[in-house]
Amino acid sequence: MAAMMTALPGSDSREIGILRTFANEAERDAFYNSKLFKDWEAYASTLTEDPVYRELSGLEAWFRSPVPPPRWKMAVATLCGVYPTSLFLTYVLGPFIQGFHPALRTLIVAGCMVGLLTWVVMPQVTKGLKPWLSGRLKSSK
Repeated sequence: MAAMMTALPGSDSREIGILRTFANEAERDAFYNSKLFKDWEAYASTLTEDPVYRELSGLEAWFRSPVPPPRWKMAVATLCGVYPTSLFLTYVLGPFIQGFHPALRTLIVAGCMVGLLTWVVMPQVTKGLKPWLSGRLKSSK
């Protein structure tokens, strides 16, 4: 999937961004190594400045889109990931770390929380809530 991001109306910026989303690293690598991409990049280099590539992953990529959802929707989506993950970690890790110092328990839970949210939970939450987050819910009419 790809989307083009342009400057806001009224801005003097001529910068354009292309946001590409891939299912996995193999798909990404196949695309960037393809003849089609290399030909396009060679052509585009005659018209533009040198491109800057940034790979988004983890937390920064949860809500990536040309037009981000309203903050309240991002907060609700985040809560949908954080709440069940915190319950899960409390029940799974709790018995093993209950004798630890509170600061260490918190560090362990926070570290596991961040890892699970970044690579497991939030990608699924944002995928499942994508129509609602983007404001493109299908009408049942």
